[in-house]
Amino acid sequence: MAKKTSGSDDGRVQGHHHDQGHHHDHKHDPLEEGAALRVRALEEIVVAKGLVDPEALDSIVEYYERETGPRNGAAVVARAWTDPEFKDWLLNDGTAAIKSMGFGGVQGEHIRVLENTDEVHNVVVCTLCSCYPWPVLGLAPAWYKSPAYRSRVVREPRAVLKEFGLEIPRTVQLRVWDSTAEVRYLIVPKRPAGTEKMSAEELAQMVTRDGMIGTAAL
Repeated sequence: MAKKTSGSDDGRVQGHHHDQGHHHDHKHDPLEEGAALRVRALEEIVVAKGLVDPEALDSIVEYYERETGPRNGAAVVARAWTDPEFKDWLLNDGTAAIKSMGFGGVQGEHIRVLENTDEVHNVVVCTLCSCYPWPVLGLAPAWYKSPAYRSRVVREPRAVLKEFGLEIPRTVQLRVWDSTAEVRYLIVPKRPAGTEKMSAEELAQMVTRDGMIGTAAL
């Protein structure tokens, strides 16, 4: 289980100490890294041979990034918003609570769930590679894996989130969490006001992948 560092605002990463030299002493998944390299090589081959239209490939990937996988996480969030007992379970043992809804497997062996509130906003990164909770969020977006995001959100998280269109007030504590091979994170965004009469199914439609990473409010 990751431990929080003290302070936990801009420039500090939850899960391990992060210094100016960007030293990393935690493990990342070699299986995931190897698979990514193989997929990239295969993609280059099929595109070079004219077997696949790169734009069509991008649209398929985007569909799985934004729609199919994240719908699982959205269902989890919506249930947490409407079921206080489940929410308590989710925040205390995310892996078990999520598994009870039928979402589990590779890259979801240990998921910690964090809640955004009026006082605290959480955002997730993987500073070394692209550890990501596949069972609830599907495929990681390209920007999540980019060196720019992985380095900048640690040093200047408020500025990065502002570029995503999300401005976090200075009165709100901002916590950056670093995913590893041992633990991945899912964010429960703040429930929008005026949604008290909405069903869990309706609420789930409002939840986005970026909201569950922390780069969007919802």
